[in-house]
Amino acid sequence: MAENKQEAGATAANNAVIKEAEQMSLSPRESVVGSGSQESPDLPPHQRESVTRVPVTPGILPSTYLSRTSTDSVPKTPSPSYFTQDPGKKNSGVANVPPTEPLSDISSPTNLAKGATSDLEVLRRMSVSLGGRRESISEIRAAAPDLALSGNIISVTFTTPHALKYHKNGEWELGYRRGQSALFDAFSYLSSNETPWNHTVVAWTGEIEAPVASPSAPEALSDTTAKIPGLSHLSAPIPLDGEAPPTPPEVDGVWIPREHQLKLEQQLSHDRRIKTIPVWLADDTETSEEGIRLNDQRRWRRYAEHTIYPLFHYKQHEPNDGRSERVEWADYFRTNLKFANKIIEIYKPGDIVVIHDYYLLLLPSMLRQRAPNMYISFFLHCPFPSSEFLRCLPRRKEVLEGMLGANLVGFQSYSYSRHFASCCTRILDFPSDSVGVDAYGSRVEVGVFPIGIDVAKVEQVAWSEDVTKMYDALKDLYKDKQIIVGRDRLDSVRGVAQKLMAFERFLELYPEMREKVVLIQVTSPTTIEEEGGEEPENKVASRVNELVMRINGTYGSLGFSPVQHYPQYLSPEEYFALLRAANVGLITSVRDGMNTTSLEYVVCQRDTHGPLILSEFSGTAGSLRDAIHINPWDLTDVAHQIYNALTMSEERRKAMQESLYKHVTTQNVQSWIAKFLRKLVATLASNKNQNVTPLLDRTLMLKKYREAKKRLFMFDYDGTLTPIVRDPQSAIPSERVIQTLKALAADHRNAVWIISGRDQEFLQQHLGHISELGFSAEHGSFIRHPGKDTWENLAEKLDMGWQADVIEVFQKYTDRVPGSFIERKRCALTWHYRQADPEQGLHSSQALHKDLEESVVKKWDVDVMKGKANLEVRPTFINKGEIAKRLVNDYNSDIAHIAKSSSQDGKDEKEKLDFILCMGDDFTDEDMFRALNGISGTQVESNQVFTVTIGASTKVTLAKWHMLEPEDVVEAIALLAGVGLSGEAHEQLSQVNLATVAGLEGHVPE
Repeated sequence: MAENKQEAGATAANNAVIKEAEQMSLSPRESVVGSGSQESPDLPPHQRESVTRVPVTPGILPSTYLSRTSTDSVPKTPSPSYFTQDPGKKNSGVANVPPTEPLSDISSPTNLAKGATSDLEVLRRMSVSLGGRRESISEIRAAAPDLALSGNIISVTFTTPHALKYHKNGEWELGYRRGQSALFDAFSYLSSNETPWNHTVVAWTGEIEAPVASPSAPEALSDTTAKIPGLSHLSAPIPLDGEAPPTPPEVDGVWIPREHQLKLEQQLSHDRRIKTIPVWLADDTETSEEGIRLNDQRRWRRYAEHTIYPLFHYKQHEPNDGRSERVEWADYFRTNLKFANKIIEIYKPGDIVVIHDYYLLLLPSMLRQRAPNMYISFFLHCPFPSSEFLRCLPRRKEVLEGMLGANLVGFQSYSYSRHFASCCTRILDFPSDSVGVDAYGSRVEVGVFPIGIDVAKVEQVAWSEDVTKMYDALKDLYKDKQIIVGRDRLDSVRGVAQKLMAFERFLELYPEMREKVVLIQVTSPTTIEEEGGEEPENKVASRVNELVMRINGTYGSLGFSPVQHYPQYLSPEEYFALLRAANVGLITSVRDGMNTTSLEYVVCQRDTHGPLILSEFSGTAGSLRDAIHINPWDLTDVAHQIYNALTMSEERRKAMQESLYKHVTTQNVQSWIAKFLRKLVATLASNKNQNVTPLLDRTLMLKKYREAKKRLFMFDYDGTLTPIVRDPQSAIPSERVIQTLKALAADHRNAVWIISGRDQEFLQQHLGHISELGFSAEHGSFIRHPGKDTWENLAEKLDMGWQADVIEVFQKYTDRVPGSFIERKRCALTWHYRQADPEQGLHSSQALHKDLEESVVKKWDVDVMKGKANLEVRPTFINKGEIAKRLVNDYNSDIAHIAKSSSQDGKDEKEKLDFILCMGDDFTDEDMFRALNGISGTQVESNQVFTVTIGASTKVTLAKWHMLEPEDVVEAIALLAGVGLSGEAHEQLSQVNLATVAGLEGHVPE
């Protein structure tokens, strides 16, 4: 048994979690080796103990599977998982042996979280508390009592585990959906009795196939598919036992009555394997009480597959005019929005939501907007690119903000997690490290969780009688040849062309191997709909076929072709027979998330020990460290490694296989999902008291705006409408800001105010020509009502004798700090250090603040306000909060301050405010947020008040919502005003605003 290892002090928390199970587990294969039992070679595989008694359950002690006479020699190791399976519930032929030692009272789960200082400590305590048994949900709750876990897990994936076919009589045919077997196996595990959770999957129905009601004389399937044409006329298929490669269904214009929808929902929700709640995707105009019409069903995946998938795999399309991308992004936004609405329908406090993959990158933030305290995790199954590549994505900011709505974000490898954290820092300017990102006042943990496979399921199929027959036939067919096997999807990131070129180079360098080696390459059609451009599927297929013809023409003969290419799907039996028959597995992907073929190959080679050659760009490369790693772009080196693998000694092959097999069988799909959930619970327990300020829900804001009849807007100026600049006098509004504000204020139902620390002269100079705007200068000292030319001094009766004392202190620090200066206002004084040395300015501002507090503040009734690179002193009773309350009172009582021409029928005077939007970026704006929070629910409904803080992600705020930068503020104003990029109504909306409008209206507007 592997000995427990002490954790290295410098090891990052997520790495410790990943290595934990490996440090504490034994290779299941070793538990049956050396037992001394003899079994007849004539027994079928399912009756051989060497097959059926292989334990693959995560967290079960190896001693559980050994005979009682051998348990004394096995060290007792605590389980690495609190989802430990009960072996008595598995129909695998494994004896149900009771745990060898009872739990200690010291490890009572009620004491697990007491005194824990970090999520790692909580996780460690949860790991060692089990003693090799399955934990109940009550024990999980006791381990983290503050979380109040409900015991429900909602897994969210893009498409259901079933491929759906609809028949006109209302019957639904549920088939197998290809491409995500490992994920669906994880769902099956969570849904089984082997875990303590209640599990539900939320997913889109996928493209629903509606076959012709009365097919003409259907042909019976023959025993083989030899007569079925291949995907390419240059390659011939092999027998498939009557299963033809599926052809794309005709899916447009499918009408499904409401009762048939309900029948499918009932059928999926009662599925014995995975309980599923479907999401129906269609325009609102295509949905009614009678039913739903599904048109152009593939549009819901186009943005993800045309734009995100290629870029995440380091493939950049040629730039275009953006017209199609506008609509695709709107559909992508609506897809995530419909998922969010469906989840909210079934969500209960304490539920855990686990979101999967790049189709749903916006969903975490959308859920956070609707339920700020929801427990959300996100796992990306594909690569995540570096910041240089992600910058090429026009909607990069929205994608990152969407993912940061989760409490925990998981990736397949460390490099992907590092890229994500780096992108958050470089693109969003959020602080980050190797294990997390500080965002929206909270901490988003980042972890590495390499996915596994269901080893028990693979072994059951791979050693079935049918597979064994196929295996024997393959070995007989190529009895004098060594077999290299490759199985990939036919897209450019899988590296099929690189593999063929490397094999060609191998045959060139080693002529003595030309008649002794055959490469069997199976290429299944890609499930990704790529946009025509750089390398669509037909280009890849043509390139592959050219290489196959060239290699066979150069190095083959009439009786032998060194490359056998089969562009088609294989049945599971044929696939596993091929993996068992291989002498070498060859994977040359140029960019890959998690290649489960490599894991299945390792399992299928448990007896024959065939080496695995694996691309270093595959997501599994970091996990399968004992495989032969290659760079697929270095063809000569790959050729040498093929030769080394074919000529490797039996001892070395066996040692390599044992190490790989140990890893694959212990780090299986059950271990993966258990480890991911354990990390999530530990993260939630350690971050429970953090307050998250979610990203502004623009769809909700637009909905409330359209419903309102009397609206009040309050905007700060610096850092809100314009970016912060080194010279305050240079912060002038852009033409877009001016035109957008003018368009918003033109609506007579809107009262728009600029509430700033600037003086009257500055505001009058740059925005005073917009007569419909109201102004508050110097934090509320002076106000000018809309439609008026004169300013009202609210501080004229206040004693300003304090200014002389403040000037004296300010001047002392101005002399000390080069680049600092004093700004004199009528009712306030500000000391700026924005142009000074950053470190000296910050240090001096702290000393100045302390000096003022000990002198001026004790003598005069003034406040010292800390701004962005400045300190401001002002009278205590003059602040933005008082102005906010005054405006709400004024507009709730009458609307006389709006220009007289604005009021048309006189009815507005009797109405109260039913929409308030307040935006600001610094400490002085918190006064407004505090004041509005105080009147919410009394003078105005709380759900009609939107307080939004702008800027730094880590600050603590009283605002309900968060936005990143002034550009987002202008975008939000343009959304409400219904104007384009220049502020003109006749222009089309921006891409982001178009998606928001589409999400609210239920269709993409023309």
